[in-house]
Amino acid sequence: MISTNESQQILRDLGFDDEQCNERSARVLLALLRLAPRDSWSDATNPMLGTRAIMDWIRDEHGVEYAANTRETIRRFTLHHFADALLVVQNADNPDRPVNSPKSNYQITSEALAVIQAYGTPEYRDLLAAYLQAAPGLKERYAAARALNRIPVTLPDGKPFTLSPGGQNVLIKQMLEEFCPQFTPGGEVLYVGDADDKWAHFEQQRLGALGVTVNQHGKMPDLVVYLPDRDWLVLMEAASSHGPVDSKRHGELAVLFEDATPGLVYISCFPDRREMRKYLHVIAWETDVWCAEDPTHLIHFNGERFLGPYD
Repeated sequence: MISTNESQQILRDLGFDDEQCNERSARVLLALLRLAPRDSWSDATNPMLGTRAIMDWIRDEHGVEYAANTRETIRRFTLHHFADALLVVQNADNPDRPVNSPKSNYQITSEALAVIQAYGTPEYRDLLAAYLQAAPGLKERYAAARALNRIPVTLPDGKPFTLSPGGQNVLIKQMLEEFCPQFTPGGEVLYVGDADDKWAHFEQQRLGALGVTVNQHGKMPDLVVYLPDRDWLVLMEAASSHGPVDSKRHGELAVLFEDATPGLVYISCFPDRREMRKYLHVIAWETDVWCAEDPTHLIHFNGERFLGPYD
């Protein structure tokens, strides 16, 4: 028989702090191991599981039902901590899969599994000590594997940068390396969003000097570039995943940047015109559209100005 308390103790033994050893994390660990209360720790396995499957197991086998809107909490505040500590590997079957894909999954590492299966036996402490001693090397190994799958990007100022693989980040790379030199030469990249890290590149002080106080819970555009010679803030959305700057998004961005001293320019970015055609009917007026397949051209939606603010 196993218990949530034992699961919490294992997390402590593996080096997690008290905040991360809460009951939610303990139940997530049990679900990842496919363990029910009637099982023994030696029965633990390590299948690849998505967040929904983890929540279903907790409900069906442990009698605790989490609301659907807690999925993001489990992902961000439990699974991400597990991944950072190398307790789990994300998307072991396809490292190029976007981290926010509905097919995204998590798997207990084989090294951690061997330790957990021995919990409650005389061998446990020796296996745990060996695991913790090897942990720095394991982290380096897995980190190197993750780094190989990241997307290399060169910022307009020549600095190297990487994005997590797949999803809209392929388009964000094109926005940085093709749009910016063409349409915002000399611009300062103040923010780059990443599906794996919302604040991957964030020049908070520079934005603050321009009157922008960023709400940490606000939905930032994917790319923010400042043009000092024209005093413009160019707000760019990678529309391949989340849609373009429609009237609703235009309003959200206007509120988020309402105290900005520069003029605001809104750009919807698409990988190609085929993708753009899906959204033509909702793109907001007085905005611009860019397609990566035609990188030297812009499409302007109405108004008396081309690539400029309207205030």
